[in-house]
Amino acid sequence: MSKKSTRVDVACQALRQAIIEQALPPGTKLPEDELGAQFRMSRTLVRAALAQLQSEGLVDAPPRRTATTAKPTLDEAREVFEVRRTLEREVVRLVIARWRPDFGAELEGHVRKEEAARKAGEARVSIRLAGEFHVKLGELAGNNLLRRYLGEVVSRCSLILALYGRPHSADCAVNEHREIVAALRSRNAEAAIELMDHHLGAVEHRALLDQDRDAQFDLGAVLSRYTEAADTGNGSKVARLARRKARAAK
Repeated sequence: MSKKSTRVDVACQALRQAIIEQALPPGTKLPEDELGAQFRMSRTLVRAALAQLQSEGLVDAPPRRTATTAKPTLDEAREVFEVRRTLEREVVRLVIARWRPDFGAELEGHVRKEEAARKAGEARVSIRLAGEFHVKLGELAGNNLLRRYLGEVVSRCSLILALYGRPHSADCAVNEHREIVAALRSRNAEAAIELMDHHLGAVEHRALLDQDRDAQFDLGAVLSRYTEAADTGNGSKVARLARRKARAAK
């Protein structure tokens, strides 16, 4: 992999994670010069990163205008959830058809990470891990195209919840994920699909309009945390830097 492509990958990963963890609210401006300074790359490479994220539905980048994090309409949000339900049902069927004991151990290990983040009060990490549970199911399904589409749809759902979602208890997601894993272990496709539909219905139900959200913040301060995490590949470092920053601000 070339140095140039590596910088684009780092920028994409950092921006993607910041959007999914709702650190960059929908409609946030993403100036090319500021992103270039943050990621130490040219405007040409910044545009390449933004184009990749636009293809995933996470960024709006109109010609000759400043790119922003995507701001889907309610109708678009409903369409995303319709597609997600269809994809996740097929994922459940394929995972059960390919089921191996180590699948259960891998999924349960991920759910434990979700619970640890919840107990530590790391809300943004908890949000990301909840989405990654579904992406992991897509990987276990053994269909690369399905995994790719599901990953993009899950990311879009995180963006939708940042725009329209109401607060909720992370306990619900953790418990529902455990129930899904139990149904998969028993290889009961009907029960697993029913649980998945119920779980996604609850997620969609939280997508209520919230027009009072304040999106004013320091873009550079947010991205600095995610840039270092993308460079090192160590997500826990983000949490440590965030806590250090919070303590310094007191």
